[in-house]
Amino acid sequence: MTTIRLGYVAMSTQLVNASPSQTVTFAQFKQIKNKEAAIRKLGRVGVSNLDSCIRILKHNISHDIQFFRLSSRLVPLVNHPEIGHWDYMTPLRDKLSELKTLIKKHQMRVGFHPDHFVVLNSENKEVFVNSLRVLQYHLHLLKGMGIHPVHRCVLHVGGRYNDKQQALETFIENWSFIPKQIQEMIILENDDTVFTAEDTLYLCEKLNIPMVFDYHHHLTNDGDRSWEDLWDRIVKTWEHSPLPVKMHISSPKTEKQPKAHHDYIDSKPFFSFLGQINGSVKNIDCMIEAKMKDEALFALMRNVQKDDTFQVLNGSTFMVK
Repeated sequence: MTTIRLGYVAMSTQLVNASPSQTVTFAQFKQIKNKEAAIRKLGRVGVSNLDSCIRILKHNISHDIQFFRLSSRLVPLVNHPEIGHWDYMTPLRDKLSELKTLIKKHQMRVGFHPDHFVVLNSENKEVFVNSLRVLQYHLHLLKGMGIHPVHRCVLHVGGRYNDKQQALETFIENWSFIPKQIQEMIILENDDTVFTAEDTLYLCEKLNIPMVFDYHHHLTNDGDRSWEDLWDRIVKTWEHSPLPVKMHISSPKTEKQPKAHHDYIDSKPFFSFLGQINGSVKNIDCMIEAKMKDEALFALMRNVQKDDTFQVLNGSTFMVK
């Protein structure tokens, strides 16, 4: 039997005024003539975003949700080239400590999924260096929350650059230039356009990186290739990880927009998938990527409760019988 734990992404649709991604544009930053005052404003917005995170995590705790993806936009303009380095961790310290207490007490699994501009297989040195800078920021936040950073950051493989096989080899070449702590933080996900599950698995097996299987991406990018043939190998990439196998679930918005995410999860294909993999692994953490966020999780759990092939364990966790 396999236990499924559900999570969702970044923000709640049920909480009011709780966005963890409030920002300051560079144009707004420049309007503040005193640079020190402008920097302080960035810090205040970061603190406000962390306050929202605390509210969201308390909301999650009340609903037995222990799996959550934090917003990567907690600190505005943190790596903007025209602002330069600033000590963003000092104003955040107290709020990060509060998050640390919540996460530790309730044994929550949290992590990040940096934006698409983090590209580790780029042959452009500036793009590669900027990507490492963004990942370093995520590492600092994880450490500030007292979270062991290993396998907490999901990335896509990167760009095709007109030659997919060469792009895969460039990822391998660039890997040797990535600091070990950042290497250990990374897990790789198959995407919906370029790098299939098999492509991503090639890198994960070669570089000893856990693979996040995105079922929806597989169907839209490589639906002719059987995921069943790859599943045991995907699970095996997690053997050295302290965390359970992680995957992403979402549903197509429409037939004409198959790659876009729906507001909710279509439970029928997801339940069919679970029936096929039941018993192949003890635990799977499933991150819901749906527009309705926590409401999508609650709706999916209502469908779980109606299906006698599952045993509900709490508000976000169930077992496949």
